[in-house]
Amino acid sequence: MLNRYINVGTQKLRCGYTTGSCATAAAKAAAQMLLSGKKTDKVSIVTPKRIDLDLEVSCAKIGMGYAECAIAKDSGDDPDITNGLLIFARVEFSKAGTPGENDIVITGGKGVGKVTKPGLDQPVGEYAINSVPRNMIKKELEDICKENNYAGGLRVVISVPEGEKIARKTYNPKMGIEGGISIIGTSGIVEPMSSAALIDTIRLEIKMRKASGYKNLLLSLGNYSENFLSENMPVALDKSVKCSNFIGEAIEMALEYEFESVLIVGHTGKLVKLGAGIMNTHSSQADGRMEVLVTCGLLAGADTEYLKKIPECVTTDAAFDILSESGKLSDTLEVLGKRAEQHLRAKVKDTIPIGAVMFSNKHNIVVKTGMADMLINKISEEYND
Repeated sequence: MLNRYINVGTQKLRCGYTTGSCATAAAKAAAQMLLSGKKTDKVSIVTPKRIDLDLEVSCAKIGMGYAECAIAKDSGDDPDITNGLLIFARVEFSKAGTPGENDIVITGGKGVGKVTKPGLDQPVGEYAINSVPRNMIKKELEDICKENNYAGGLRVVISVPEGEKIARKTYNPKMGIEGGISIIGTSGIVEPMSSAALIDTIRLEIKMRKASGYKNLLLSLGNYSENFLSENMPVALDKSVKCSNFIGEAIEMALEYEFESVLIVGHTGKLVKLGAGIMNTHSSQADGRMEVLVTCGLLAGADTEYLKKIPECVTTDAAFDILSESGKLSDTLEVLGKRAEQHLRAKVKDTIPIGAVMFSNKHNIVVKTGMADMLINKISEEYND
């Protein structure tokens, strides 16, 4: 159990750890058993958030040329359907003379979904083990190999026996991931997200920014937003308020506490919904991403032959690929920025300047609404003081 808590509103909620952390820990323990010949009942890893996890190992087994074990998923106080699932890792010696015999090869097994549509973290046909967990596994196993003076290759198979059944209750099938769950996690840690408590926390943080004398409010949506800010507006990173999916509520709070302006920074996968005036970007509330892009593409003059393909996309990045092929990506994004600005201005009834910055790392896209650059300058000047 992870003994780490966060305050969400008036509640103290326990954090958990992701399926990616579980897969990493299971792979590390299995590799250690394989190379040492001894079973283990505990394993330690470091998450991308630099938090140490000491986890109990289950189902440890050593066989001829392989070792296998499992880590139980712990979601803390977050209502996560994957809580308690056993995430298995089987680590084998690579066969001599085969390609990649000195590499660490990571693949999936039973209960781990496969990608069937383009635009996700992994390519079509690959197991849905995202890039951050893959990098975590590789780093931990490279360290184990060095500690044990092993210079050969390893093959890692991640599996989740109950994964296929659980995946039917998630958005995976809709997103184009079939046959199981995804192995995910950008920070390695699960932070609880009670909606009411989270909105209370947003209010508290906005109130604190006002009490600290700030006149202009910067809203970010999550980890991707923070990474973008760290590279483009580092002075503002620790002063932004993370509003998650609750953009509308955060804007209303900004008006309530009489901020002079608001700037929202987020990934296109969320903020594209502003093009339809959707202010709660959680997928359970509303989607509309592809409908927005089809409309913007049509207004930008994109050929309907390309626009008809967009509703089948599962990510905005995949839709951008199609719009790029049509030669109308830039024009479409320009329309998107204008539509988002109209809805944001309507939200505040033109009482204060408001804008948004949307980005996509894959396409190196940055979409700015009309007032965004002015607001970036205002915020940078204020936060530099």
